[in-house]
Amino acid sequence: MSGQEKLNIFSFKGKMKVLHMSWIAFFITFAVWFNFAPLVSVVADTLGLTKAEIKTLLLLNVALTIPARVIIGMLTDKYGPRLTYAVLLAVCSIPCFMFAFATSFEQAALSRFLLGFIGAGFVIGIRMVSEWFPANELGTAEGIYGGWGNFGSAAAAMTLPSLALLFGGDEGWRYAVAFTGLLSLLFSVVWYKNVTDTPKGSTYFKPKQTGAMEVTSKGDFILLLVMKLPMYGALALLTWKLSPAGVSLLTDQSALIAYIGLVLLFAVEVRQTIKVNGHVFKEEVPEIHRYQFKQVAVLNILYFATFGSELAVVSMLPLFFAETFELSMVYAAMLASTYAFMNLMSRPGGGWLSDKFGRKKTLLILTAGLAVGYFAMSSITGSWPLWLAVVTAMGCSFFVQAGEGAVFAAVPLIKRRLTGQIAGMTGAYGNVGAVVYLTVLTLVDYSTFFTVIAITAVVGFITLLFMQEPKGSITEVREDGTVELINVN
Repeated sequence: MSGQEKLNIFSFKGKMKVLHMSWIAFFITFAVWFNFAPLVSVVADTLGLTKAEIKTLLLLNVALTIPARVIIGMLTDKYGPRLTYAVLLAVCSIPCFMFAFATSFEQAALSRFLLGFIGAGFVIGIRMVSEWFPANELGTAEGIYGGWGNFGSAAAAMTLPSLALLFGGDEGWRYAVAFTGLLSLLFSVVWYKNVTDTPKGSTYFKPKQTGAMEVTSKGDFILLLVMKLPMYGALALLTWKLSPAGVSLLTDQSALIAYIGLVLLFAVEVRQTIKVNGHVFKEEVPEIHRYQFKQVAVLNILYFATFGSELAVVSMLPLFFAETFELSMVYAAMLASTYAFMNLMSRPGGGWLSDKFGRKKTLLILTAGLAVGYFAMSSITGSWPLWLAVVTAMGCSFFVQAGEGAVFAAVPLIKRRLTGQIAGMTGAYGNVGAVVYLTVLTLVDYSTFFTVIAITAVVGFITLLFMQEPKGSITEVREDGTVELINVN
């Protein structure tokens, strides 16, 4: 099996080919997802957007990603990563082209809202990589996938403005945006022709039922429903920000319809969860087939604090540096980009540490570092030397991104056939965190904002104490009824 080869990043064969194809697919999804921010001023000029409308577009960009990550997780488990990623890359090129050639705020708003779906691509590769790599290399492989793919947003920020200039004229940005859509469309074909869901001879385990995540005890059933509430809360918060109380994209009436829609959607989800898991109230699931949902809940909370804070901080850091140290926006943006640059090494580093020293111990150390890092950032003032502020931000970002790598080193070790759904829920919690933190930012000063993140990291540290180190093996049943034990040590 290809799992026996050493992990060599310069190889493009077997499992390494799959890893490279996966991070490139993720890289493209992030380049498409974040292709608006670097071009925001020229887009605003062309379409005549107000400040409130720009904020609305940035908000709409992340709105759909929360439910999308859950849905894409389910589809990945059911249809496999090969087909799911190919379809996502191809279909999401359509709203990308729509945005490139939008002539009004309404058209831009609809296309940015739909583009939130491409932000769910990340989840697919987590399952793909977990199929190809053994447990002792999984953290490093998932870290490379996450870190290098995540760099797509920084790459978009660095190249799209130059690309827009190259195409020239006031409309150059349109071709730069369309170029990312074209990349997505072309790579969907390359991806489909070059990968398989599993190594030759391996079984791709699918959930017994789709429509809701499977749990294996009564307590886990209740915990699953509780953990769904913050996701709906974040969507309600987004609705509030789009209502007349926020940027007035929605009227009071449409906001009310959206709130009622969220309540009905939650009721449907509860019904589906009962349909899929009602049997746990009638008979106990045999010990061998159980998994602990609390493991998922802990990782959700940690990803809320890590990826949630990264998304929020990346979007406010240029302005923070510009205002605190009275810098030009261009210089401030360059300094702030060091935070995203850390992803290339930090996330694989977190995964590698997790492989080497154990999942729980690594997460405890990184979460503690994260809390200290944000407390340090909360004390930055204009009297600090600039270099020290930049070093503090980079140090903090190491713990943030290494923490993300360590979270996803543990995700595939909980229940193989549900890996897509677990990754989807944990990934969605990252977006929930971003929505919450960005809302906090609109209400308080920078120092309080960083302190709030640090406090949530402390909460994450406390919940981590309840997590159990993955050990032994996961039991999965093949279609012919035979049992396979998948090692997680």
